[in-house]
Amino acid sequence: QSAETLTFIVVAAVGHDGALPFYDVLVGVLSARHHYELRQAIRETWLGYIRRHPRFQHRVGVKFIVGKHGCPIPEEDREDPYSCSLLNFTELALGQSSEIEMVKVVDPSLLFPSEVSSIALDFKVLHPVVITRLGTNVTVKLMQLDQEEAVVTARFSAISTGTLLNGVWYKPVEQFILPKGFEGTLVWESLDSAGLTSVNSSSVQLNDGGGVLKFSSIAEGMLPHRSALGFPGLAGGFTFNIYGFSTSWGSAGGRSLEQESLRHRDMVFVDVVDTYRNVPTKLLQFYKWSVGNADFNLLLKTDDDCYIDVDAVLTKIDQKELKRSNFWWGNFRQSWAPCLPAFACGSGYVASRDLVQWLASNAEKLKAYQGEDVSMGIWMAAVGPQKYQDAGWLCEKECYWTCFPPLSTLPRSCTSSGTGNRPVGTPVDVLGAN
Repeated sequence: QSAETLTFIVVAAVGHDGALPFYDVLVGVLSARHHYELRQAIRETWLGYIRRHPRFQHRVGVKFIVGKHGCPIPEEDREDPYSCSLLNFTELALGQSSEIEMVKVVDPSLLFPSEVSSIALDFKVLHPVVITRLGTNVTVKLMQLDQEEAVVTARFSAISTGTLLNGVWYKPVEQFILPKGFEGTLVWESLDSAGLTSVNSSSVQLNDGGGVLKFSSIAEGMLPHRSALGFPGLAGGFTFNIYGFSTSWGSAGGRSLEQESLRHRDMVFVDVVDTYRNVPTKLLQFYKWSVGNADFNLLLKTDDDCYIDVDAVLTKIDQKELKRSNFWWGNFRQSWAPCLPAFACGSGYVASRDLVQWLASNAEKLKAYQGEDVSMGIWMAAVGPQKYQDAGWLCEKECYWTCFPPLSTLPRSCTSSGTGNRPVGTPVDVLGAN
């Protein structure tokens, strides 16, 4: 309720005569709900500079983009720190102390010759486990996803068959603790398909230890992902122990967002749960807000750990005449991955209003990918904007003191006697500098 009220306050404050406020540049700063210190650092540095500048205060508008809903699940009780999915452990996991078999093949008719020479099963660890044995009839490797080196390997042959347990041949392996968040793949491989025996995956149930493991789908007809080392399926299994357990719930702290928003009136609450995985959706929702609540030529997106050189940005806009349509200004990664279109690094970029309007109009249809910068590149590939490459937008988290504006243009809180031209207390990145 309070978040909805805050959103109304931000919107209602823009103009009493019904006209939308106009800015040459509207700045959206992605910020997590608990990042009060980072928002305050910006208010005391480059945002404070804008507010005190006689021309910039009317030319540039700045809003922090914050998710309306916090995740009620403490981070230690989520599937991973980037989402808001509760670890759903059952009593089996809580009370399990003996070795667990991932799969049992009690009926030999469930086994059949494979049509391929390599089969893979991806999984994710939601609570630390120790793999004790690997099972198959050929060679089986436990790999970390997207890595070339195997964590452990077991090889089977006619003279070294291992131990038979519930229809699966096992061999012990060196034991490692696989931590929470580990993403692995189990690869069964043979020199030819005739030597590999598959398990009818539709007729067996995988044992996830009561929720400590999460297996990918191996349903018939599934396509392997781009980096897969084999076709999705099952040709054996592994045994594992659950390593330790804690069911304590932490408490969510943090400053009052309501008081902060009322005091500063520079926050926009968008209707998403504020987690990292939701950042692309969070950005799209801000684009929708921006076209309905402000009039602007350009929209600058940045993050709350970045410093914007306002003078450099506005000077370049004027000198290079960058108020254009179908226009995207940033530092583009063009060889980040061969399968991805070019995208501007997320620390800072500028898009023309017509592009923002297109994104806002299609916000409910656009798919959110991993990372808002990658997502933006894929979304923009459908439009084909004019890209304006500028290395002045720094992509790496390094601080270059020479990139800061002259001392006289910095807000007082950003300087300190005895430091010369080196501002202190500023966020990490320096953006927009020449």
